[in-house]
Amino acid sequence: MTAGRNTSRISAISCVTVSPKARRLNLYFTLLPHNAHGEDVVTFLGQVRRHIGKQTLFWDGSRIHRKSKVVQAYLAKHPEIVAEDLPPYAPEVNPDEQVWGWSKYGRLANLAANDTDQLAEHVVDELTSLKTQPKLLASFLKKSKLAA
Repeated sequence: MTAGRNTSRISAISCVTVSPKARRLNLYFTLLPHNAHGEDVVTFLGQVRRHIGKQTLFWDGSRIHRKSKVVQAYLAKHPEIVAEDLPPYAPEVNPDEQVWGWSKYGRLANLAANDTDQLAEHVVDELTSLKTQPKLLASFLKKSKLAA
């Protein structure tokens, strides 16, 4: 999904997933034309839930995660989703931060997009490409030390 026309902002929600049985890695993401809100997190969790069902989330201490009433209500309604907090600011233990570090500070670092639509297209292209690189996703998980 792209951020949309005539917007000056792009926000993203993403996660690296590992299927419990096959140990297959995947990357889910969505781009938003505004700062992410609890409702956006709930929508994203619902989309991921439709693909992988039962899940354990590891997320940072962002207010949007645990402190949002709409997110709390959604998690209470879906006991198959277990949420675990990572330390407040510890990007080194969050594989999703590795995704963004690789993308923003590596692949997209020198991009001079004409507008947010073009930027969104490049971000979608890079993240879609990353989805097809399980070894790279595995390296992000390994670096986080969350791998079992």
